[in-house]
Amino acid sequence: MSDVLIDKSKTALVVIDLQKGIMGRQTVPYASEMVVRNAAALAAAFRQNGMPVFLVGVKPSPDWKDALRPVADTAWPAHTPPPDWAEIVPEMGPMQGDLVITKRQWGAFYGTDLDLQLRRRGLTAIVLCGIATEFGVESTARDAYERGYQQVFARDAMAGLHAESHANAVERIFPRLGRVRGTEEIVAALGR
Repeated sequence: MSDVLIDKSKTALVVIDLQKGIMGRQTVPYASEMVVRNAAALAAAFRQNGMPVFLVGVKPSPDWKDALRPVADTAWPAHTPPPDWAEIVPEMGPMQGDLVITKRQWGAFYGTDLDLQLRRRGLTAIVLCGIATEFGVESTARDAYERGYQQVFARDAMAGLHAESHANAVERIFPRLGRVRGTEEIVAALGR
């Protein structure tokens, strides 16, 4: 289970929502600081190998009129975010050569040019991490699966808002969509 082969010419790192406004949330099973530390280690290894890093952040328009507002049993809390809410945390960059993708909802593919940017670079696989596992990461993973991307999930470079839903994604959903591995295993595979 520990061996993971990564084709360096065909694989990108996709980091979901490691931005200032999301980092203050309580996450499980890992604190957001640990998720950032592990995601930054992955990004450093990708950059060292000349592999692309995609930093994805969610940012509604200034008037929030493009924010989704479904009639739902559990509504998202209304709030006015601080001005730096959508900024990528400095530990992640962006560094020169990184691609920054802005999304307007949970998943990183819908309404963005992520798929276009991956395909134009001949990339057919992604290593996926970020916050929150059961929202942005899982939505992106399901869409990547349906688009035919090979996936590796960095289990200790992601965290959820609820233990049960994080565990469901990592233990039941992601193993059906790709391979679930630890940061050290992925970094080691890039060193080969």
